[in-house]
Amino acid sequence: MVLQRSPQKSIVWGYSDAQNVSIILTINMKIYQTKIFSSNENIWSITLDPESNEGPFELVATQIFSNRSKKSISLRDILFGDVWLCSGQSNMEMSVQKIFNGSIEIANAGKYPKIRLFTVEKRQSMQPEDELLGITLNWSIASVESVGSIYTSAVCWIYGRMIHIELDDHRPIGLIHTSLDESSIELWSPPEVFKDCHMLIKNDEVKLNNSIIYNAMIYPLTRMIIKGVIWYQGEANVNYNRDKYQCTFRKMIQYWRFTWQQRTNSLIDSKFPFGFVQLSTGESTGKIIGGFPWIRWHQTFDIGFTPNNATENVFMATTIDLRDDQGGIHPRTKLDVGYRLSRSGLAIVYKQTNVVYQGPIPNEVVRDSFDRMNVTYLSTFSSSIELRNSNGFEICCENQQICILNETNWLSVTPIYDPFSPITVKLLIPTICQSKSIHAVRYLWRETPCLFKQAAVYSTADSNLPAPPFIRFL
Repeated sequence: MVLQRSPQKSIVWGYSDAQNVSIILTINMKIYQTKIFSSNENIWSITLDPESNEGPFELVATQIFSNRSKKSISLRDILFGDVWLCSGQSNMEMSVQKIFNGSIEIANAGKYPKIRLFTVEKRQSMQPEDELLGITLNWSIASVESVGSIYTSAVCWIYGRMIHIELDDHRPIGLIHTSLDESSIELWSPPEVFKDCHMLIKNDEVKLNNSIIYNAMIYPLTRMIIKGVIWYQGEANVNYNRDKYQCTFRKMIQYWRFTWQQRTNSLIDSKFPFGFVQLSTGESTGKIIGGFPWIRWHQTFDIGFTPNNATENVFMATTIDLRDDQGGIHPRTKLDVGYRLSRSGLAIVYKQTNVVYQGPIPNEVVRDSFDRMNVTYLSTFSSSIELRNSNGFEICCENQQICILNETNWLSVTPIYDPFSPITVKLLIPTICQSKSIHAVRYLWRETPCLFKQAAVYSTADSNLPAPPFIRFL
C-alpha cells in the first residue's frame, strides 16, 4: 500500500474487541504506542511521524493483553508517497480495458511498481460507516493483472501514472478508487449539503436515500491522510437538480474537506486539492442542447474556469471536444482526459510553473464599432490562440430572460482570427442583430458541440488543451 509522505503525517488505525490492552506499532525502526481502556473504545489510532523515505517498510501492529499475551498483524511492502482518491460515477468507474489504447496501458503497467491500487466495493448505508463494507481490489502493485482488472479506473490510473512520471522524484502514488455508476451528487453528499442548498424534503414526500453512497464509500476513508481528490460526475444531474449543482458541488467539496480535517484531528489541509473532469459529450447529432452545458457551467461555480475564487484549490480538465459517438456519454478517450487533468494537477498541486494546464480563458467580451463582438482571451501561457475552425460561437440580441428561456433566439456567428490581436476572436454580428444590443454570447453550448478535437479555440502552447465553454450575459 501507500501511506501519505511528508510533510504530512500519516495515520494508522485498527480495532480491538478487548479492554485494557496496549497497542504497539513499529515501522522504520520507530515505535509508537497507545492504549484501549474499555471495550467502548474499540478503534485505536496512531499518528506517524512525517516520513520522507519512501521505503519499502514493514509495519507491525501488536496487541498486548492484560495477561501479557500478544497478537500481531504485519503489513509488508509499504511505501510513502502521495495518496489520491478517485471518485464519481460511470466515467470514473470505466476500466482501463474499455478505453482506446487500454491494452497498451495494461501491457506497460508493470513498469510502474511504485504505483499502488485499491478499489472500494459498491455499497450503500443509511448511516456513516467507520469501516468499509467491502473491497473489490485490495492494495495491489501496478501490474498487467491489477491495471487490467475491471475494478481499476482508467482516469484514476492515467492521472496517477502521469503524475508519477512527471514528478522529479518519481514518488510512489497510491490510488484509491471509489465510484458508482449512475449516481447523482446527492448520493455522495453529507446531509449538511442539503440544508445549505435549501433542499430539505417535506415529511409527506417519498424521501430519497441521499448520502447513502457517501456513508458507505467515502466516510470510512476520512480517517486516512490523502494528498487530494479527483472527481468525474455530473451526468446523473443533467435532468435532476441541475440548477442546484452549482451549490451542491461546491458544498460537497466543502464538507468533504471539513469531515476529513475533523476526522484526522486537523492533520490534513482544510483546503486539500480537488480536481474534476468537466462533463464530456453524449449524443451524436450535435444539435441537442439539454442539460450538459449547464452542468459544465455549474461545475465551475458559474465562472467558466478553475482555479477561481469561488472555491479554493480546485482544478479541472476540459473534455468537451472528446466525443466518441460509439461510446455515447462514456467516451473511450480517457487518455486525453487523464493527460489534461494531470497537467492541472502538476501545475496547481505540485506548483510546476512550466506546465501548460488549461486552454485559453475568455477574459473580455465587447462590441466594437464595426458590428463585431470581440472575445479576448487571457494569454497566461502564450501570446496567441489557435482558431481551429469556425463553429461554436452564438449571440443573443434579446433580453436576458428570453435568451435563457428561448433557444430559437440564439444565432450562430462566424469567428475570425485577428492577426493584430492574436488572443482575440472577432464575431461577425448578423444583420438581424446589428440594430439591437447584444445581450449574451456563448461558446460550445451543446451536449456534443464539435467533432473530435475540433473545437474552435485551442492553446498554441499545448494543442491538446481546448478553451472551455462559456456563457456571458452583457
